[in-house]
Amino acid sequence: MLECSSYRARAANPLRMNPDLEKLVRLHHAEADLKRVEAELAEIPRKKSALEETLARDRSRLDAARAALDGSQKARKQHEAQVQDLEGKRSKYKGQLMDVKTNKEYTAMLHEIEGVEREIRLREDQILAEMERGEGLSAEVKAEEEAFKEAEGRSREGGRALDERARELEAERARVAAERDAVAATIAADPLELFQRVARLRGVAVAEARDGMCQVCHLKLRLQMYAEIKHNEEIQQCPACNRILYYVPPPAATAIEP
Repeated sequence: MLECSSYRARAANPLRMNPDLEKLVRLHHAEADLKRVEAELAEIPRKKSALEETLARDRSRLDAARAALDGSQKARKQHEAQVQDLEGKRSKYKGQLMDVKTNKEYTAMLHEIEGVEREIRLREDQILAEMERGEGLSAEVKAEEEAFKEAEGRSREGGRALDERARELEAERARVAAERDAVAATIAADPLELFQRVARLRGVAVAEARDGMCQVCHLKLRLQMYAEIKHNEEIQQCPACNRILYYVPPPAATAIEP
């Protein structure tokens, strides 16, 4: 992509170029544009998946808060049921006090009643603790519900933006592919076969020669070869990576008025 930008920015002052070489360079940039579009398009599903994963994490926090509140409410109800059972047991023991025959039995029954009352106080303390905990958990659930609602909105908006971008990229891919095919159709068989062979081997078939070297593999070119490449009169390949080399002259200097 950087090479494409460099080529277009510096091509304002081009030398004459061998027609086949010029078409190969155009095909190269069309291929680069197509790869760029396809790479961005391939990222869309990953980005949508990332949105879904983020929303799922937000949902899990809300579910955890709700589960904690539900657990607290169930614990409170369990303690309340136990208090009712203990109160029933206390009433039963108090009723039995009238039937005891000896002081020893009376004292023992009072101890039973005291034990039940201690258990009742313990359960009541636990009920109060769960009530306080429940208040905090209720506030946490409310905050998580609001946060999740906002997260859902962001996720929907992000999904719509990605869908729109995908439609734009699909249209751009069709356009760039058509341009690439149109350029390829104008290239003679031998240069096209060379381009395709190098592309299969190297991924990129064409490279700019600049500053005396191949800008892809960075081989330092022989001075004579570099001088010939700068004329763009013949199709020449890098001795190291076999890519087809071309030269883009720097833009003409603009005179600065005093």
